[in-house]
Amino acid sequence: MGLRSVPEHNSLPYTHRVKRASVQTAPQARVGRPRDRQIDAAVLKATLAVLDRSGYRRLTLEEVARHAGTTKPAIYRRWPSRQRLVLAALGARLGEAREPDTGCTLCDLDECLKVFVAAFRRMPPDVLGPLFADCAGDRELRAAFMTALFDPPRAAVRETLDRAYARGDLRDDVDLDLILDLIGSLVYYRALFGHAPTSDVEIERAVEALLQGIASDYPSLLEHSRRVSGDPKLHRLHA
Repeated sequence: MGLRSVPEHNSLPYTHRVKRASVQTAPQARVGRPRDRQIDAAVLKATLAVLDRSGYRRLTLEEVARHAGTTKPAIYRRWPSRQRLVLAALGARLGEAREPDTGCTLCDLDECLKVFVAAFRRMPPDVLGPLFADCAGDRELRAAFMTALFDPPRAAVRETLDRAYARGDLRDDVDLDLILDLIGSLVYYRALFGHAPTSDVEIERAVEALLQGIASDYPSLLEHSRRVSGDPKLHRLHA
């Protein structure tokens, strides 16, 4: 099936990559001491250690400062609030989500859901819900929450959907923004409420249910997946 141009609705709804324009300014004298990056790293590491042990509700900057071997004012000079500090620490742990690109829509979408799940598995328990509650009422904090914790895996899944659409593996009338939310809702719902884990088998079932509805030719996708993987156990549910 030939390549198709991706329509405008394929642009990322939440993730924006902005390059700063270089601006020539007159040299300015440095004020104060330069920022110590070793303190930054120590504070972020200490924050994760306290989160893992005590959870978000009981985390205090005093305890983080003790673990990092620094002071509370030094932390505030870097992060203006507890929420900003925790977001920075969790963002550092999550790292950058990278989408798979094997040329197999079924395989890639399966791996992308695992990207979502793995991202939230790396968070300490009982952190996501209380942290979001603290950020939801403030526009800037809510935006920082989305940028640090939700946008990276969401963008990875979006790239996979865009490639599948361009290959002709998805129906012409599919709403990619809606599909992206459907995929994310499974992970978000369980991550926020913590009532059930999401296993690899459940991810396969979710991919099967999704692609049977939006694929242009699901049996062909399944056969292509089996040829690409060379593993009869892969996608054993998609029969």
